[in-house]
Amino acid sequence: MDTRWKPSTTVAAIIERDGKFMLVEEHTSVGLQLNNPAGHLDPGESLVAACAREALEETAHLFTPTALVGVYLSRFQRPAAADAEHGTPAGVEDITYLRFAFCGQLGAHQASRALDTGIVRTLWLTPDEVRASAARHRSPLLVRCMEDYLAGQRFPLELLNTDSSVLRPA
Repeated sequence: MDTRWKPSTTVAAIIERDGKFMLVEEHTSVGLQLNNPAGHLDPGESLVAACAREALEETAHLFTPTALVGVYLSRFQRPAAADAEHGTPAGVEDITYLRFAFCGQLGAHQASRALDTGIVRTLWLTPDEVRASAARHRSPLLVRCMEDYLAGQRFPLELLNTDSSVLRPA
């Protein structure tokens, strides 16, 4: 049977305040890593809504996307877990991510809200600190998105359209 290849669609919040960028430190299969507040697009939501949701879940802050910083494609390979059910050895998991990165307004902190599973904490780093921590980055796009943001790259949200057939009923 033929299967159609589909990249994993993700969103990321590029959050800057006073010359520092908000990142999350999270548990991954290879240890603690740094990333932008980011995650997967869920069924029934727009890219903008997904970014606001992921930022809230991972930082406990409201976030309102105001511009698209860029659209990025990256490939990630890691050892796959062995298939215990079939007794097959682990191979390589090959994932391609299609990332939509947004900048915007950081809103109120929801102090009573727990951070998403796996997220240890949020932290604020200068651009030089972000660049110097590259060995701990979950995604190679973390620096690229920051650099595009610093270069002033912004696209209007009107560039993105979500047909009503995608949205969940109210």
